[in-house]
Amino acid sequence: MISYIKGKIAAIEDDMLILEAGSIGYNIRLSLSTIAQLPPAGADVKIFTYLNVREDAMNLFGFISRDDLNVFKLLIGINGIGPKVALGIQSALSSDELRFAVLSDDVKTISKAPGIGPKTAQRVVMELKDKMKLEDAFENLQGSSDAGMAAAGTAGTGDAKNEAVQALVALGYSGAEALKALKQAEINESMDAEMILKAALKKLSFL
Repeated sequence: MISYIKGKIAAIEDDMLILEAGSIGYNIRLSLSTIAQLPPAGADVKIFTYLNVREDAMNLFGFISRDDLNVFKLLIGINGIGPKVALGIQSALSSDELRFAVLSDDVKTISKAPGIGPKTAQRVVMELKDKMKLEDAFENLQGSSDAGMAAAGTAGTGDAKNEAVQALVALGYSGAEALKALKQAEINESMDAEMILKAALKKLSFL
């Protein structure tokens, strides 16, 4: 119903943003990580929204990026996970960290989110694994400094990264740790899996 709202930040509360747009103040619920990314009160901001309608309430949930909104929709589509729990997951993990944890079967990292036990975390992995792509996480994390390689998105590079990730997990690192290591490593499209693995291990102070 409401794709996004663009307006001025009137106030930021513990878990809510009051956004003024068209002389209307919208109460928008946010994850803690989203609140941390907001500019100060008085600044203009664009918030992607999801309207949750129940018999006794109508709540707007907000996100800095469309990717965060899409991940939220995936989470609330899982049996037993409502908007509040979904925001808790997104407070603990960025969309890319969650994506990577799901694709690397990292139940331990997901279960650290508030309200998420091992069984629920396993269900998140099972239900989202076919709906998320490893390449999306890498593309988002590489950022503008590596935009050219991300745009290329060659199959060979993706396969090499995937192999490096699997090797890191086999060595005992969590999915989140592997993701951060690859994010920080200097990787280019000419590198094979072994070279990527060595670069990531250096960032993990293994070498």
